[in-house]
Amino acid sequence: MIRAVLWDFGGVILTSPFEAFARYEREVGLPDGFLRQVNATNPDHNAWAQLERGEVSAVEFAALFEAEAAALGGTVAGHRILDLLKGDLRPEMVSALRTVGDAGFLTACLTNNISPSEGEGPSEREHRVEEVMALFDAVIESSKVGVRKPEPRFYEIACEELAVGPEECVFLDDLGINLKPAKAMGMTTIKVVTPDQAIGELETVLGLSLR
Repeated sequence: MIRAVLWDFGGVILTSPFEAFARYEREVGLPDGFLRQVNATNPDHNAWAQLERGEVSAVEFAALFEAEAAALGGTVAGHRILDLLKGDLRPEMVSALRTVGDAGFLTACLTNNISPSEGEGPSEREHRVEEVMALFDAVIESSKVGVRKPEPRFYEIACEELAVGPEECVFLDDLGINLKPAKAMGMTTIKVVTPDQAIGELETVLGLSLR
């Protein structure tokens, strides 16, 4: 019996950062998929992994990422990469999240994120994001807990926060690599390709109308 719905944020509640990556690659003349290639190289210990676990600052990340890109034959501006993560809220997914919570299911956000830079004031967009974050019963952030998807411990923390077992959870993420360990633990998983597809699959799992 499903008691909890776990949601990734970027690429699920927000539009995918990969769309922004593609625009940047076209802008600066990089091959299609180059930034994803950088992120996929040494994925447990590269600049991206260290940043999401809160082990390096944004400035340190920029230098590390630029070096990793250079090793693969590309030139990038590290500080620009972080700006590419700021997707737009998907209203239909936010509405589904509200309906799920109103129906009595527990909810959690499982997000690989980064710590905000010092001195940054919240923008109007960030205020809207904070309002959505307040809808979750728990928010598990890689930059705060020191582990990240797809490390199994990240999912265990989510279950502990909600006091549920993995078999009582359905987890939505746009990356198969993040869904694999969740499924191995016993969670029902949904790969988010489009909001309409994901909401349809979630309706089937929960037996609940979300539109």
